[in-house]
Amino acid sequence: MLACENTCDMWTQFIEFIKTRCSKTAFDNWLAPIKVLESTDELIVLEVPNVFVSEYLLSNYKKELTAFLPINVNGEPAISFTIGDSTPKKIQSLPALSSDKEDSQPVDQSDGLSNHSYVLKLNSNYRFETFIEGPANQFVKSAAIGVANRPGHSYNPLFIHGGVGLGKTHILHSIGHHIRENHKKLRVQCITTEEFINALVDHLRRKSIDKMKQFYRADVDILLVDDIQFLQSRLNFEEEFCNTFEALINQNKQIVITSDKPPAQLKLSERMIARMEWGLVAHVGIPELETRVAIIQNKARQRGIEIPNKVAFFIAEHIFNNVRQLEGAINRLSAYCRLMNISVTEEFVTQILREMLQQIPQQRISVEQILKSVSTVFQVRVSDLKGTVRTKEIALPRQVAMYLACKMIKESLQMLGASFGKTHSTLLHACKSIEQRLATDDTLRRQISMVERNIAV
Repeated sequence: MLACENTCDMWTQFIEFIKTRCSKTAFDNWLAPIKVLESTDELIVLEVPNVFVSEYLLSNYKKELTAFLPINVNGEPAISFTIGDSTPKKIQSLPALSSDKEDSQPVDQSDGLSNHSYVLKLNSNYRFETFIEGPANQFVKSAAIGVANRPGHSYNPLFIHGGVGLGKTHILHSIGHHIRENHKKLRVQCITTEEFINALVDHLRRKSIDKMKQFYRADVDILLVDDIQFLQSRLNFEEEFCNTFEALINQNKQIVITSDKPPAQLKLSERMIARMEWGLVAHVGIPELETRVAIIQNKARQRGIEIPNKVAFFIAEHIFNNVRQLEGAINRLSAYCRLMNISVTEEFVTQILREMLQQIPQQRISVEQILKSVSTVFQVRVSDLKGTVRTKEIALPRQVAMYLACKMIKESLQMLGASFGKTHSTLLHACKSIEQRLATDDTLRRQISMVERNIAV
């Protein structure tokens, strides 16, 4: 739902932008009738009254579409058009996934059942080569590569969990691509839990459940399942999935599952939780600052824009919850830069991404927490920070601690000074000194950012 809302917002932004750049007659005749039928982070489906509208849109506004909407691996707008009647007919497609032969794998479709049940859909952009690796995801990537190299023998099942937008789906699809390219005889199926449930309902309605069981329990060699948390509180569907799970495991067939929580925290049966904990449970964490910077630079290059290193660090320091937010920020910057012909600066980023930038919490933080974090980052002892030693190796971290105390703790300078055994004038001098250095010292700015992230709130 979130992906749909984001893409729909992009379409709305595109329409609002174009409104100001074409006549009212042209807008009413060509653009107003277009409707968004479906949207994801990789593809948007538009309903048009006829083929001429789609041709007009692509011929006249391709550059703008590329700036606002998702693009595929060829740099084209990832749009699929349908004619607006009771039985929509696809007339032109520029999808980001599952449209070419490499990324869709149709199976037996002669039984009259819904094709989506048996079509492999892998995002062509989600590969190990495009996954930015860092300390928070290094282990899970290594485990995934091990599974992809020796499916059914390394870690089975592999259970990957982590927060929203941290790369779980990217890893899942990467496994699928790698196995298809290196183990061509093995049959891969990648589905979301919602798709599995919908397929089960469809087969039950058509009284063809045996065909589905045959496919998932006998014809599939590698089963990749995304977002297993949607199986919670659905006992009948859970039982069917668990039976499929056990059938595949007993045949040494590989299963990989993703979730937003570890197995023990899911509201599933003990039997299901035990099955998922059989193999390896791997966690995907929030990427560190340097990893986020690498992601920003990588996504920016894909979008064809240059982001100075200092600006990339600024964005990474203020958008840190997940990778999807970073991608959204780059998409927005790309749209404005390409359409307005503006270079990326810190002031420009602050203006365009104002509502996305986050501030580090400033409540319930103590001087002791700051001292411990500073001592860890700068590799000095807390006792030295509180002491009177004035060597350069101690003086700078001590000033950093005072600067952060003034910034993050809502107390008087007298109270904070007492915590350090210093006067309020010493704290003022430390703050002024650090602020001056931050204007030119990128290394110090990164060190302070690390201190802030490490402080337990």
